[in-house]
Amino acid sequence: MHKEPATVDTDQLAQQSPNAAAPERLGTRSLTRGIKLMRMIASRPQFGWRLSDLAAACDLDRATVHRMLGCMIEERLVVQCASDRHYLPGPLMHELGLALPEHVHFQRRAEATLQAFARRMGGVAVLLLRSGNEYVCSARAGSLPLSGSVLYPGSRRPLFTAAGGVAILQTLPAEEARKVLLDNVAQEVARCGTGRLAALQKMRERSDRHGFGVNLGDVVPGVHAFGMPVRGSSGATFAALCLLGTPELYGEQRLESLRDELGAAAATLGADACKFNL
Repeated sequence: MHKEPATVDTDQLAQQSPNAAAPERLGTRSLTRGIKLMRMIASRPQFGWRLSDLAAACDLDRATVHRMLGCMIEERLVVQCASDRHYLPGPLMHELGLALPEHVHFQRRAEATLQAFARRMGGVAVLLLRSGNEYVCSARAGSLPLSGSVLYPGSRRPLFTAAGGVAILQTLPAEEARKVLLDNVAQEVARCGTGRLAALQKMRERSDRHGFGVNLGDVVPGVHAFGMPVRGSSGATFAALCLLGTPELYGEQRLESLRDELGAAAATLGADACKFNL
């Protein structure tokens, strides 16, 4: 059942304190910094990071980041590209993930489901996994010339920047959703300024009216996107199924049928998640 979302104004959130994260506990500062650095490196697996950009994104000084990266390279968590010196995820990140075989099995089932869904719908199907206040793209199927789309496997962004992330936000309790939005707005302002905030709020308001994630070119002109939450064995939302396409493929007149198609495919993914106790 769709829960009525709390009304949250992006401009008001942008004026609040940008530090939405919980304060660091005594003795965990280095660990927190290391995890933050790993998450940031994992957010750009195709292109990697320059040292200066990575330090700025993590709000750390270059010397500290350089020391941490040296240790991570030794442990194979990070690799440095010889051609441009960019830092990229290392093989140990993948190896650690193999300790969760249920997730690996679900990933394979999800990839097959997305392939079939993308063929049937004639668009691009994407699975986004919730990762705290962000999403990480888990799988993508289908092919369309969609300029401006950043939803590729491994990419990580704040939840409120995609229709699938908005679909996840719609299922959260009001206070939790507000805290996530506060963090998301702070991330957006730090990385991109305030230029997209009005467009992102328009997408959320449109989605709230329709009861699922709906982006009719609100953020990237010429790209229509839709999202439906996927629930796991506990009943909580852990992912979202997204469908991307052009305005010609997915006009506003198709919203009802698109919602039904997304709902059926998301239910299939949810059933598979329950089989693997996710």
